Amino acid sequence: MKRKLLFLFIIPALLYIVLLPAMPLMEPDEARYSDIPSLMNSTGDYVTPHLKHVIYLEKPPLCYWATAISFKLFGENDFSSRLFAGLCAWGCIILTYFMGAFFGGEKSGLYSAGVLTTFLFHFVIGRLNILDLPLAFFVCLAVWSGYRHIEGGGRGKTRVYLLYLFCALAFLTKGLIGVVFPFAILVLWLLISLRWRDILLLFSPVGILIMLAVSSPWLLLAQAANKDFLWFFFVQEHFLRYTTTMHGKENSLFYYIPIIIAGTLPWCAFLTRTISPRNGGSGMKPSSRNGIDRRFLFTWIVFIFAFFSLSSSKLVPYMAPLFPPMAVIFGYIFSRYDEREKASAGRSRLLLLPVIIQSCLFIILLCVPPFLERHHITLGEWLPLIVIPLSLQVLIIFMPDTVEKRWNGGWFPTIYIISVLFLASLLLPLSHFLTPYKSAYPVTQAARSLLPAGEELFQYGISLYGIDFYGKIRTPVVDDFGELGYGISKLAPDERSRYFLKSGDFFRLCREKGEIYCVTKYKRRVEKLEQHIPDVEVLWSNGALYLLRLRC
Repeated sequence: MKRKLLFLFIIPALLYIVLLPAMPLMEPDEARYSDIPSLMNSTGDYVTPHLKHVIYLEKPPLCYWATAISFKLFGENDFSSRLFAGLCAWGCIILTYFMGAFFGGEKSGLYSAGVLTTFLFHFVIGRLNILDLPLAFFVCLAVWSGYRHIEGGGRGKTRVYLLYLFCALAFLTKGLIGVVFPFAILVLWLLISLRWRDILLLFSPVGILIMLAVSSPWLLLAQAANKDFLWFFFVQEHFLRYTTTMHGKENSLFYYIPIIIAGTLPWCAFLTRTISPRNGGSGMKPSSRNGIDRRFLFTWIVFIFAFFSLSSSKLVPYMAPLFPPMAVIFGYIFSRYDEREKASAGRSRLLLLPVIIQSCLFIILLCVPPFLERHHITLGEWLPLIVIPLSLQVLIIFMPDTVEKRWNGGWFPTIYIISVLFLASLLLPLSHFLTPYKSAYPVTQAARSLLPAGEELFQYGISLYGIDFYGKIRTPVVDDFGELGYGISKLAPDERSRYFLKSGDFFRLCREKGEIYCVTKYKRRVEKLEQHIPDVEVLWSNGALYLLRLRC
């Protein structure tokens, strides 16, 4: 019971709920997915999402609705913005426990949950207000429900109904992949296992009705409110996004390999010793009383990896649904290693090499920021922030073996606790490093104190959604319209010219008004403004963002 409390509740609650406000919202994704539910609450329109007050139909609204509810309950802040994503990350951990326990017993389940909790990928993505962790949560629930239904011989209907329900929720989170992924994974697994007749067990007329009942109302309402919604949502944002580079994403087939390796740190560094026969490891071989379904888990992992590797549009968070099954495999291996006969376990110092390399890489990365001229971080201010994570990276090299030798156990929990402390200790230096460049919070605070009452704030060459969210204002944007193009085209001409300007219109407006306040990013844009505006005064800057007063 103590281990369950620690692995499933205390540690996940600390990392994925309590520490959510440790960093301000990052641009553009977190600020975008905060501004949309904020506008839903202020306008009362929960059918058509709006971003910067223009229609934004790229994604379904489930996460927006959840965040809007969170805003109603806890106010509009960093914590409430990330709460739903954090709860979904926690939900993945609980689900991973049940998956691991099903295949290898309770210890395997706890170890699987512990591994996922401290996977670097899950920790980073699971604390951000983006759609990928909620999508992963519902997709994983759907896949697991379908698997358990099939392994139960199709007896009973609850699990197959849950399969369709979770598919519907995944669809409302991020679109068609929420339906495609679960069924594709399950069908491929059955085909590979030569169990093609069992595919019929996945078909359920009642399940289809459940899925339609959950997902169709929003589609019908959105189409009624936006006449070209179905074309934009299904054709452009699904098929064209997958098959073209319209969003300018990475196109390498090997793009996700280093992401998966880095995402499984610190645990992938310990795999060598656990699967080595010289060290008492036994890898993935099934035990006498239980066994892991390798075909099922590897089909799940390989399908997600292959699907997005073949896509022309790639982003790091897309890999989120494959880390829970990877954690189950890791947890199973570690639990079996933990149960080996300790007396027969040989020791090899070479097996520590991956751990040493991992720690050295973390230490090097932590020491780099003061030497980056662009970030203006001094060694004196940086060192106090990284003392704890540096110390923990040294400890993780020798402490697990020391504990195991002394108490004849505790190897896995030692790595787990050190990893938890390391990840938590990273938040302060990460916030210090990223906030000036990736968050609108500092410039918004500066604008509150320096901007005269009633003055409008423009954004020149940038579009930081966080300024509107934090400041509760609507900022006109100059030149950088990006993903807002579709919504801008739906605005009335007067509103479009008022809030979305080209450079020439902005300079002309400055001459008419005589004085304008604006925010921009990087010195090069300030220099460009100085070429057109006779008097450019820097009111505030953090080296990346600038709050300016322009006088013509």
